[in-house]
Amino acid sequence: MRAYRIAYDGGPYHGFQRQPDVATVEGEILAALARLGVTDGGVPDGYAAAGRTDAGVSALAQTVAFDAPEWLTPAAFNSELPADVRAWASADVSAEFHATHEAREREYVYHLHAPDADDERAREAAGELAGAHDFSNLTPDATGTERDLVIEGRRDGPFLVWTLRAGGFCRQLVRRVVGLLDEIASGTAPLAKVDRVLADEPLDGPEGVAPAPPTQLVLTAVDYGIDFTVDEDGRESARTVFSERHAERLAGARIAGQIRDSIG
Repeated sequence: MRAYRIAYDGGPYHGFQRQPDVATVEGEILAALARLGVTDGGVPDGYAAAGRTDAGVSALAQTVAFDAPEWLTPAAFNSELPADVRAWASADVSAEFHATHEAREREYVYHLHAPDADDERAREAAGELAGAHDFSNLTPDATGTERDLVIEGRRDGPFLVWTLRAGGFCRQLVRRVVGLLDEIASGTAPLAKVDRVLADEPLDGPEGVAPAPPTQLVLTAVDYGIDFTVDEDGRESARTVFSERHAERLAGARIAGQIRDSIG
């Protein structure tokens, strides 16, 4: 068995999990394995992934593990993956290893554009949301809603950068936590809304918290207590691809800014 670290741009994909008739990251991974002759088109033995990111969410350290041939290095894996999905490190693991169940901690980072936010209000709200709570009002999940969150925030120019860590996350929990922090930091909602969200009584309709947009969210770390070996060719390939993405989006931002500033 071998585990692989996978980085990807989630923008073009309908999430990580394979679905019929739409492009997903997992669908591309499994198709690449078939083209490489590792499988006959199915799922390899022992296959599991660290988590299922939503449509539009990117990753630095998504992790997949399966019974892989010795020659399947990250660079070899990349030879059949699309450019925006890159394997960059790997580790040999036991035959019983399960990439979902054995993750000790997962970390997400959200880049919230909030130039006019009240940082102190945001940090106070984050302090109240951190720790062990039932987050049933911040997820569509009906079970498994009790989580113990670490939430850290820092100002980086016009962005509030939020880092959230936990053993696991309910669906949309990170994005709804950030959505609530944004409401409070912008003054749209009072700080007291945190208590209401954490109360047992369900939130309905306009009282609820909408998830923040997915494209600013990145799965940045998954801890298994094992050492991954960086593949130099895989790392350089990933850096090249994401350098190009960075340049493209900087250019796109300039164009949007020019149009904005030139209207009227």
